[in-house]
Amino acid sequence: MAVHGFDLLQEQTVAETNSTARFYRHAKTGAELLSLANADENKVFGIAFRTPPHDSTGVAHILEHSVLCGSRKYPVKKPFVELKKGSLSTFLNAFTFPDMTCYPVASQNLQDFYNLIDVYLDAVFFPKIARETFEQEGWHYEMETLASPLAYKGVVFNEMKGNYSSPDNMLQQFSKSSLYPDTTYGLDSGGDPKRIPDLTYDQFRAFHARYYHPSNARLFFYGDDDPDDRLRRLDDLLRAFDQIKVDSAVGLQPRFGAPRRFTNTYAAGEEAAANKAMVTINWMLDEVTEVERALAFDVLNYILAGTPASPLYKALIDSGLGEAYTGGLNSQLRQPSYTVGLKGIDPGDGEKVERLVLDTLGGLAERGIERSTVEAAMNITEFLLREYNTGSFPRGIVMMLTSLQAWLYDRNSMAPLAFEKPLAAIKTQLKSGERYFEHLIKEHLLENRHRTTVLLKPDPEQGEREAAAERARLDALRARMNEAELLAVVDTTHQLKKLQATPDPPEALAAIPSLKLADLPRQNRLIPCLEGMSAETRTLFHDLPTNQVIYLDLAFDLHRLPGDLLPYLPLFGRALLETGVGEQDFVALSERIDRSTGGIYAATWTSATCTAGASAARLVLRAKAMPDKTGELFGILEDVLTKARLDNRERFRQMVLETKSSREASLVPGGSGFVNLRLQASLHEAYWAYEQMGGISYLFFLRKLAQEVETNWPGVQAVLERIRRMLIDRDALVCNVTTDAGNWRRFEPQLSNFLGALPMMRSASSPWQMEMRGNSEGLAVPTTVNFVGKGGDIFRFGYRPTGAVWVVMNHLNTTWLWDKLRVEGGAYGASCQCDLHSGGFVFVSYRDPNLQATLDIYDKSADFLRATALGEAELTRSIIGVIGDLDTYLTPDAKGWTSLANSLTGATDEYNQRRREEVLSAAPADFRNLADALTELARHAKVVVLGSEQAITGANAHLREPLQVTKVI
Repeated sequence: MAVHGFDLLQEQTVAETNSTARFYRHAKTGAELLSLANADENKVFGIAFRTPPHDSTGVAHILEHSVLCGSRKYPVKKPFVELKKGSLSTFLNAFTFPDMTCYPVASQNLQDFYNLIDVYLDAVFFPKIARETFEQEGWHYEMETLASPLAYKGVVFNEMKGNYSSPDNMLQQFSKSSLYPDTTYGLDSGGDPKRIPDLTYDQFRAFHARYYHPSNARLFFYGDDDPDDRLRRLDDLLRAFDQIKVDSAVGLQPRFGAPRRFTNTYAAGEEAAANKAMVTINWMLDEVTEVERALAFDVLNYILAGTPASPLYKALIDSGLGEAYTGGLNSQLRQPSYTVGLKGIDPGDGEKVERLVLDTLGGLAERGIERSTVEAAMNITEFLLREYNTGSFPRGIVMMLTSLQAWLYDRNSMAPLAFEKPLAAIKTQLKSGERYFEHLIKEHLLENRHRTTVLLKPDPEQGEREAAAERARLDALRARMNEAELLAVVDTTHQLKKLQATPDPPEALAAIPSLKLADLPRQNRLIPCLEGMSAETRTLFHDLPTNQVIYLDLAFDLHRLPGDLLPYLPLFGRALLETGVGEQDFVALSERIDRSTGGIYAATWTSATCTAGASAARLVLRAKAMPDKTGELFGILEDVLTKARLDNRERFRQMVLETKSSREASLVPGGSGFVNLRLQASLHEAYWAYEQMGGISYLFFLRKLAQEVETNWPGVQAVLERIRRMLIDRDALVCNVTTDAGNWRRFEPQLSNFLGALPMMRSASSPWQMEMRGNSEGLAVPTTVNFVGKGGDIFRFGYRPTGAVWVVMNHLNTTWLWDKLRVEGGAYGASCQCDLHSGGFVFVSYRDPNLQATLDIYDKSADFLRATALGEAELTRSIIGVIGDLDTYLTPDAKGWTSLANSLTGATDEYNQRRREEVLSAAPADFRNLADALTELARHAKVVVLGSEQAITGANAHLREPLQVTKVI
């Protein structure tokens, strides 16, 4: 019997997620629905379509962007942005996978949740997808005048040019393509910039018609909303469709008869050393139809390379053949893949790495894996499964993606969510003495002939060669056009810009569903916090339901150290946990941590504080364990803090090279973060310190340190020992504990005993001398896109921002910057940020084809704000969006961490409530006040750009203050 048009096909309790799961099929269309009902207030809805592309033009990716640019019920240019501006959503985005496209949303507010669902469903089934949308989001020819050169523009085009500027991304793409040459997985669903201009508008529309139909849809609900109302709302829309046959099956890749080898190149800087090559060894695994096998592969991946102490990871790093490990299990494919590799190798050593990998796997299969290694991997896997801590990412979306690993390929959607039985089955077989994981290695890796080896070598001339090829292609196209065709391109360019600059009609904007100010809570949600002293150490306790997990943060005050020692801190934190303790080597220590805890890791954290000019800076050891394991947890923590083997030169050398390689690899994908941090570092001590420990300065330090480890190890070791003596001091420590009251009562005496064993020195703080960089900078890296930043201290101009500035920035980000830099300029993203404590105000763009034009837009932001005739509805939307950020969903441990950060910065509950009230009372005058400050900022701000040397030097001919060029790579 159908309920609201749906037939119930399966129902079961999924105890692992405390959910009642029901699987339905819509009678009229065949659409499938997985409905999970539980008590989670962070509700999730998602819809996924199987969308295997047939080429690398990026059609699936461009369509993902485009369907959210206006629809039948919401005929505005950017309903996605209007929602982002004025929603309480905890997640609002979409994903393009190799074989599917997924549209998830999440919110804790029921009406907001329903609003999001309504807009998203209308978007995917009834999008406008006009030619102008295709040209804006995908690609188009651009030419301002008949005398102008022909150019490609488009958001996805520039996004993927940025993606193809990342050697790590290219290594992943080449590795995947090598394994699946005959299926959709061998293509790039995101789009190859060389192929994107081959996509036509008709092909684009046909792709939507082929795949975006309820008969090809997989719908998902999760949370505490009414399960019956889910069916009714979906049926109201779906019943307008009839069922059709959709051929979206993902074919199986035929198996190779023998392994294959491939060599490719990537664009590198002129200074790229000979050992900047990368290599991967890749296997295609069999289609996984059983949950036990899928879980076993996850555990095996952790056994082999889950930590630096894992046998395969360690063998590769110990070999000295390369700088950093790369690889992992890709289970989000019908036929999963497994990859192992090394970065920073000599180009001639690819076969040596391949042989080492195979020999190491062969030794493990033949001699067996250490029992302690298996036990550690099983324990950490089980801990993480039971904890199910997804951080700020909604749990429901993780469950949707997990279920789709089977559901997308027409298998049981609920099976992947239930891990208890498959986990028990693995445990039983291990207990019986079966060589369980050794068999997996032998069958699926050693005896698997469907293997490829991919070598990626640096080519300093490739960037210029590819730019010249693109220019030649465009010049040839232009030469073949007659005057009428050229005039048509010019006219299309102007018409598109005119359309992009034309605001949506007020009545169309009014159709976008929105909450009212009256729907918003006036009070912040308070986090329980009990402050006290334990063994003369400041302690914060947060009484929250954590499902028995105890979360412990040990935050050591970095102000005890002189500023020149700060760059060592990230490596010092790792060294505490990854060099061994006493007579125990780092492999045994790593297994000890994984056997007894849910993990321990070190992190650096800095922030400006409520006290003018002051900063908070901490090295934090973050740990978690079950109540019956806290004794061992404290034993581990005492050992790593007081007995870590800081004399382990070889292990420290490996960490330096690995971190350096990681920082270099993150430059292009994380360019906006580096630019933002570089700008802020010249404005306030907190950001200066953070830049020393994670920015461009840190990368330069790592390169120097790598040399010092080789030439002056005693000096480096002496610095590490000095840091330990000065920093590991319970007088410089704040302890942060998050768990329930019952566990706290039993835990607190143990904590006191642990703290009492730590040194107490009562050292004085050390003043830091900031190195001020006054000049604007151009950070040169091999990339085809730019990351453009401009910022300064708005306190200088007498401006004192309140919480209302967040409302103004929300409006600025989702209107002026979005329209001018993304929609019209083709950048993938842009935003402005303001730190209310430091006065730092920064503009930054992401994967931006422009440079000078972007800086001009930043400088015109003040004029935009002054000219803004802000209606009540628009102001309300911007306020709601900020409240959504303030009230974002937090897991219990995240609440505990947030409370610790508030305490360290002086942001009391009263302070935060005042900021909320300032947001709620934001008014047009706040827009004018920021406009005045931005006028001054435009005159006095500093510029930092991360981009190609050619782009930077080309812009310098036109900039009022030329950029001082620094070659980063």
